[in-house]
Parts: sequence; C-alpha cells; structure tokens
Amino acid sequence: MKKIFISCVIFTTPLAVHAAGFALIEQSASGMGNAFAGGSAIAEDASTIFFNPAGMTFLPDTQFVISGHAINPSIDFSNNGSHNAAGLGGGPTAGGNGGDAGDLAFVPNLFFTKAITPDIRLGIGLSAPFGLKTEYDNGWVGRYQTLKTELNTININPSIAFKASDKLSLGFGVSAMRADATLTSAVDFGTLIGIPQLSDGTVTLKGDNWAWGWNAGAIFQVTDDTRLGVAYRSQVHQKLDGTVSYGGVPAPLAANPVFGPLFATGPVSASITLPDSLSASVFSKVSDQWDVMGDVTFTQWSTFKNLTAVRSTGAVVTSIPENWENTYRISAGASYHYSDALKLRGGLAFDESPVPTQFRTPRIPDNNRTWLAFGGNYKFNPENSIDVGYTHIFVNNSNINNVTISSAPALQNSLIGSYSNDIDILSAQYTHNF
Repeated sequence: MKKIFISCVIFTTPLAVHAAGFALIEQSASGMGNAFAGGSAIAEDASTIFFNPAGMTFLPDTQFVISGHAINPSIDFSNNGSHNAAGLGGGPTAGGNGGDAGDLAFVPNLFFTKAITPDIRLGIGLSAPFGLKTEYDNGWVGRYQTLKTELNTININPSIAFKASDKLSLGFGVSAMRADATLTSAVDFGTLIGIPQLSDGTVTLKGDNWAWGWNAGAIFQVTDDTRLGVAYRSQVHQKLDGTVSYGGVPAPLAANPVFGPLFATGPVSASITLPDSLSASVFSKVSDQWDVMGDVTFTQWSTFKNLTAVRSTGAVVTSIPENWENTYRISAGASYHYSDALKLRGGLAFDESPVPTQFRTPRIPDNNRTWLAFGGNYKFNPENSIDVGYTHIFVNNSNINNVTISSAPALQNSLIGSYSNDIDILSAQYTHNF
C-alpha cells in the first residue's frame, strides 16, 4: 500500500484526476464553458448548490439539472534511472514506462431546487468534490509503488437559501460524503528470498467511510448588472476502515516470524482530512450581449501532511510524508449572447498544484495546470435548455524521484523519471424549469 486518496465519483463511476491535487471542480457543463469563472456569483442554474447555495434565490421556482462529463486524461511516464534499493546492492528496476496511466471516465452530476416562498429556496445536489484514478501496466518500472488507484465517492448536499434583503442572499448546506478506495501495487518478494524482481506479489488495500461537512455562501447585488459572491466549503474528516491483503507471498516468508505478520491480511484504517476552500467571484452584465466573470479560489491543502495506515493492533502498515501546500485557482471568462436562444462562452484558468516536487508520487503525478475552455447554451423554450462545454487542460511537465517507504529496507526502491500529462473534458447538461 502506498497512498489512500478520496476520489469523488458519483454513482460509483471511476474518475480520473483532472483538477489540481485530487479536487474536482467539474460540476456543470454551463460552468465548464467559462472555465468555472464566476462560480460563486454567477448563479446560472441549480448547480449553484455546489458553488454557492445562496445562488438558488436567483433561479426559477423549480429547476432540475443533470450533467455529465467525459474525461480523458493522458498520463505518460519516462524512466530515467529507477533502481531497486541501490544502497543495499540493488540494481536497475526492470520494466517499461507503464503505458498511459490515464483512463476515460464518465462523471454525472444532478441538482434540484424548489421555491418554498418567494424568498426561500430548498435544493439538493449529488456531486463529486474530489477524484482520482490512475492505472499502469502490470510490469512497469514503478509497479512497487503503484499499479492501480481506483477510488469512489458520492456527496449528497441538501441546501437552503433565502433573501436577507433586496441586495443580499444567503445560503447554507450540509454534505454527507461516502468514500471508498481500492489501491494495488506489486511487492518484490523475490528480493527477500534472494531472487530480486523474479517473484513479485501484490498488495491490495480497501477502505470506505461516511463523513459529514458543510458549505455556505453569500451573494451581494452591487447593481442591477453586477453581483459579488463568496462561498466556503468545509473540511471533511474521513477515516477509512477496511483491509490490507497480500497475494503471492512465498511460503518461506509466510512462515517467517518476522515477515509473516508483516505480509498478513487483516483490518486497517487510515485517516485523511479533505481540505476546505474559500471562493470569491464577480459577475457583471456589461452590455446586452456580453457578460464577464472572474473567480479566485483558495484551497487549504496544507492539511494533508502525511498518510498513515495502521492495523487494528496499532502496528503501522505505512506512513508516508505528503507535506502538500495551500493553492490558488484563478479564472476569468466571458459569455456572448448571440441571440435570445443561443449563448456562447469562453474562459481561462490557472490551477496551482499542491504537490511539492520532492513529494510527488506516481499515484498523483501532479503539477500546475492551465485551462482553455469553450462552450454554449441553447434554449429551446423557457422551460428547456442544453449546455455543452469543452476544456483542454495543459499540465506542466514534472519530474519524480520517489522512494518506496517500507518496513523492509530491501524493498525501498526508487522511481526516477518525468511525466508528461494533459486532459480533455467534454461536458453536456440538460436543464428543465417547472
């Protein structure tokens, strides 16, 4: 086992990472077209439940939104001298570059809002605030650090909003988030019995949990054409309970009084604090045809200092330093009203990575990202409309020099090389007003 991360995939759909760290901002196709600029102020449809629940006061009496995102990440590793416990006389690690560790995934979102009085709205959202999936070829050079990381969650977010005055709207929501994770990697049992890299086994860790969080926001109508929004999403403290299991353990190791307990199947747990975030946005209708918007989001990734998994006996299975850093995401966008029925969108964003170079791992080979987004909305009638959005995310190339942390020193191999990544996202959305 190397890491535990919380992926956000709703309806058990596996995700690929496509936001900095393992956060996901992809909650609507309408927002996708503007690179999610103005997210906490724009209040364009019921997906505002995720971005700022106060925005529900700007919507029709009853609205239903369903969206889906086809996400195609490319994650390519190039080896540059990876080796097997060189300090103990080991040599180069055999294996290829792992193929494309990205995987095409489909992620749905669903939101519903309803007016209770002219000034009060209720809503509920199913969303995915975090996500991760990577998978490498079985025989790749980094197999002792990771083979597959597949994690799933669903976030259920009932919310309320009300108009405090003609200028100010407030909103609040609670979140029930389920997370489950399955992580696998190879184990070089051969090194422990004198035939390095010739008797690989596997280790699999599984865990799941429910946890609670909350979100809140406010929107201030500065003028008839301009509004400001601020929104906060809380930390979520997850404690994953599950099992660690080993496959292919050679009989001499299984019977050994030292290695037998080390590679025994049993219950484990691991705790992780998912970060809180604070967003500030502006939306302005500058003419009959043009809207402009911007956003700055701060995410407190520094809560992710390390990842430790322990057995029920208290024995540490692994403890991995992470030391992630706080980040900012900055975005700007514009929409052009071509006609009463058709609106076109565009946006740019810069998304900082929280991962310091010295702590980068093959499970999340992350780096800074630049978004280029386009999209549009077409209204068939006052009740029905569709949105589409496309984004290409340019991920900076990154280096990696990561040492496997193991209680057996002979298994502490090093993965050395570089990554070249990028991501394409295509989104579609249907909105119905009742």
